[in-house]
Amino acid sequence: MSAIETRDLTKEFDGLTAVDRLNLTIREGELFGLLGPNGAGKTTTLKMLSTLIKPSSGTAVVAGHSILEERDKVRESIGMVFQDISLDTELTGWENLDFHARMYGMEKELRRERINEVLRLVALEDKADQYVKYYSGGMQRRLEIARGLMHYPKVLFLDEPTLGLDAQTRHVLWDYIKELANRENITIILTTHYMEEADYLCDRIGIMDYGRIVAIGTSEELKKQVGEDLISLQVRGAAGAAEKVFTGLEGVAGVSVHDSTIDLSVKNAEEQLPHVIEASQKAGLGIASVSMGRPTLEDVFLHYTGRTIRGEEASGKEAAKRRMRIGRQLWGGRRR
Repeated sequence: MSAIETRDLTKEFDGLTAVDRLNLTIREGELFGLLGPNGAGKTTTLKMLSTLIKPSSGTAVVAGHSILEERDKVRESIGMVFQDISLDTELTGWENLDFHARMYGMEKELRRERINEVLRLVALEDKADQYVKYYSGGMQRRLEIARGLMHYPKVLFLDEPTLGLDAQTRHVLWDYIKELANRENITIILTTHYMEEADYLCDRIGIMDYGRIVAIGTSEELKKQVGEDLISLQVRGAAGAAEKVFTGLEGVAGVSVHDSTIDLSVKNAEEQLPHVIEASQKAGLGIASVSMGRPTLEDVFLHYTGRTIRGEEASGKEAAKRRMRIGRQLWGGRRR
């Protein structure tokens, strides 16, 4: 049974299409990841699914309720952890959770029981009476997740939950997310631009770029679409002729060219490497370096979009303008 179904879900801002006819089915109990660079439309998708903004066209059903016709029912059924910390730092951890529970009309005894339960889940029992302003970034994230679980939601949205955290804290938080997915019997939709985060956490991954899902599947399924093994050649000068050189070469299943890098999908990298080098030499391609390995999610993104997520983040003038325009519409011109 599905927890979320979208039908041609679309959002436009002043002629800019942030989410483009999204059709997606997410199963109950699934930990689903939306992976893509900043500006891909991930946050806008979550805001539509959580009824914070209305779609320009199309619709979706979340936990059995229409985001257009049953907004209150959708909100009763979901929890949300935003990119930016939204806790009251002048309250204690316990008080933040208690306030949230009161907003959902939970009775006193149930509130007390549930607060203790979610604090144990995120290992913050000993910090319950401490003001949130004294929490570390990782502790605040864990408290926000606990808050999102207070009212027993059927679906939990995590929008870039580890953004800005150091690597060690990020890995700790991953374990908490894994545990709550198992213990709470809840559907989790997570957005991220961290490859390793999607790889480690998600049952399935939808790779999103310019408002569209360009590939979807388990991590292993996505990697197999690129090829069994990968040979990466760094060449001197332009690599534009590479596709003609390697297309049709026995054992090469696919060719991807990015700047001066040529990525070849092959059946057996070690056996194919001598043939690849020989073909390169015959074609006059000067090889600066060679590497072999298994495909990664970065390779999958490159395969479907012709660029890397890291490259997109680094060179992102156009993406930055796109994010700014969307941000002004999402937040009504306020600074985030």
